[in-house]
Parts: sequence; structure tokens; C-alpha cells
Amino acid sequence: MLSKVISAAYLTLWISSCAVTSDVDVHMTRALQLMSETPLIDGHNDLPWQLRMQFNNELNKVDLYKLETTHTNIPKIKAGRLGAQFWSAYVPCGTQYKDAVRQTLEQIDVVHRMCEKYPETFMFATSSQDIMKAFNMNKTASLIGVEGGHSLDSSLGTLRTMYQLGVRYLTLTHSCNTPWADNWLVDTGSEPSQHNGLSPFGKQLIVEMNRLGMLIDLAHVTVEVMNQVLNMSKAPVIFSHSSAYSICPNKRNVPDDVLMKVNNTRGIVMVNFYNDYVTCRDTATVSDVADHFDHIKKVAGAGIVGFGGDYDGVTRLPEGLEDVSKVPKVVAELLRRGWTDDEVKAALGDNLLRVLREAEKVRDSLNGTTPDDVPIPYDEVKNSCRTSYGYPNAGAVHSLSTLVLLLTLAGSFQITAL
Repeated sequence: MLSKVISAAYLTLWISSCAVTSDVDVHMTRALQLMSETPLIDGHNDLPWQLRMQFNNELNKVDLYKLETTHTNIPKIKAGRLGAQFWSAYVPCGTQYKDAVRQTLEQIDVVHRMCEKYPETFMFATSSQDIMKAFNMNKTASLIGVEGGHSLDSSLGTLRTMYQLGVRYLTLTHSCNTPWADNWLVDTGSEPSQHNGLSPFGKQLIVEMNRLGMLIDLAHVTVEVMNQVLNMSKAPVIFSHSSAYSICPNKRNVPDDVLMKVNNTRGIVMVNFYNDYVTCRDTATVSDVADHFDHIKKVAGAGIVGFGGDYDGVTRLPEGLEDVSKVPKVVAELLRRGWTDDEVKAALGDNLLRVLREAEKVRDSLNGTTPDDVPIPYDEVKNSCRTSYGYPNAGAVHSLSTLVLLLTLAGSFQITAL
């Protein structure tokens, strides 16, 4: 009798296990089907930075089919059904006022060379049309986002040049203030505000980005900057790799009132997978990531959510999401939670495609508008590493200060000679 009870218990457990397995398989099968119909567009991947740090951008020494020291390689991209990727052209804040522009150009260059070296996998893309073309060719559309306004060296000319090189979004700050915008650390109290959000030049830059059709990325900025940009931008904005503040109260995440404004302005928040922004702890799970998707949908609708994994830019990832090959697990989890096919497709890529198309429409509507060539005031960027060529008043001041220095030195020499 006891053996029959035990056998019955094992049978029940086995049936239950099979049911769970079957449930998971059904959702994963559906997830992969949806991903074959709509491109998964990820807002932020730092593989280019890993290529610099591990290989000094010597791409000839790298085999992306065999590379195992990163979250991202070609087999993982294929397994993860990655339809389009914004590759991050990131350089650290330590380059600000030094060689940020050069280093950023080198990061842009490595993305171009990556596409040229692996044309069977990557297609360089600069538009919503390019993304769909690559997807239909079974290639990963490769776009560029510059992560941090310090990469511009406060120059609208540099902004325009980077756009011509294929850059399609700019993250206004990284984790440092620029001469024209406050970064997210100001909201933590660890850094002082320098501009109360955006300076007048920062607002000039927003207008010029709209004219170009470059997406404005509000990841890494203060809430004040978020609100100022949302109030003034003619085009929808993105948060390329940020999550929901109400789920994890880290200042890198997006508060509910801002989520609602993003909805009102038809933008997108692309959920970051970094544990510290998912659970505010060292560990996290696939379910924890899905909680952010659920919350954003609940507060502002499925029309503003997307994927922004931050792979190769973070040190801790959720269990089950260790590299880019695992992303379909999030899609399956959303389906398990009752997301409709249309909602999942919106999150996968339709939302980002809509945002990009609307930014392109704003650009086209401004066709013929004169580029803004009024530079940032010299006093706002003056430092020992910057020359003042082109600034007449600054040049005069520079000449006067040089004269004072020479007279001082001459006086010192006479005293020494005596």
C-alpha cells in the first residue's frame, strides 16, 4: 500500500513537472515565433568598449565567432535572435576636456569595421528602413549611439559630424556633468548641480538634435533634465538602458511621473538588465526583469517599453540572462504573464521603430532649417587644454593675460639678476 502511495506521489510530481516544462516550452516556442516576425531591437550594448579594453580596438586580432570573454559574440547574437543593436560608442568621463572626441571617433570606427569584417552577420544601419531591410536579410542591423555628451566637447559641429558618421542617438550625459547638462549623480546628492538641468547651450543642442533627426537619450541624466527635454523636444525621446524607479529606487531609473510623460510624448524606456538597476541588489532573476516591463506597462502602457540590456557594460546580470543569447527568456516570461502578441511585438521592436520614424519625420519637417552655428560661450568651456581660436573676445583676453605673464616673468628675471 505504501509503495502505491509513493508511486502515486511520484506520478503526480512527474505530471506536474511535465506540465511546467510544457508550459515553458509553449511560451518559448511562441516567443521565438514572435521574434521571427518582429526584430528584437536592443538599445544599448557595450561590446565596442570591450574591444577597446581587451584588444585596443585591434579587430584583426579578434574572432567574434569564438570570443568568449564578453557577453556578446556572433553565436550568442544568433541564439538571442538579435534583430538590431545600438552599439555604444562610449568613452569614460576621464576623457572630458582631453581626448574624448578622438576616442569616441575611434569607437565609431570600430563599429564600422566590425560590420565590414562580418557582413554576413551585421549590416550598418542609420534608419528605421535600414533596420527592417537588415531584418529581412536575416542580419543584425547595427546602429551607433554615443554614450555621453562629453564626447562632443561642447561642439554642435562635432554633433553634426558624428551624425554624418552614422550616430543616431546621443546620451546627453554619462556619470559626469558636461558644461551644459547635469548628470544623474546630482539627484543622489553626491555631485552639485551646475546648470539646474540644461544650460542655454544644452537647450540649443536639443533643438539641433531634433533638426538632424538624432534621438535624444535621457539615460544618465537628472530628473530635471528629463522633464526639460520632454517639455521642449519636438521628437520622441528614448531611455536607451534604464528601468523603473518604483521597482528599484536607483536614480538611474525612471520615476512614474516621467514614465507618464514619456507616454504622452510617444517615447520609449528600454529596460536595463543590470542587477543594481533591476533589484537594487547584487542578484536578480528573469522574473525580476519582467517586473519592470510589467510596471512600465501598468503605469504608461505597453507602447513605451523596450529592451536595453546593457550587455558588456555591466558586471552583474540576472540568473538566466548571463549573455545576449538568453534574451528570449524575457520574452517567454512576458507571454507567461499574459502579455498579448501585439504587446510583445511592441516591446521587441515596434515601439523603437515608431520612435525612430517619428524622429525622422521631425527631421524632414525641418528640412531647410539653417544649422545652428552659435558656439557655446567660451567662459563656459575655458580650461587649460582648450584654445580660444574663433572667439574674438577670448582671444583678446588671452593676449592680455599672456602680456601680464611676460611682464611678471621679466620682473622676476630682473630681481633674480640683481
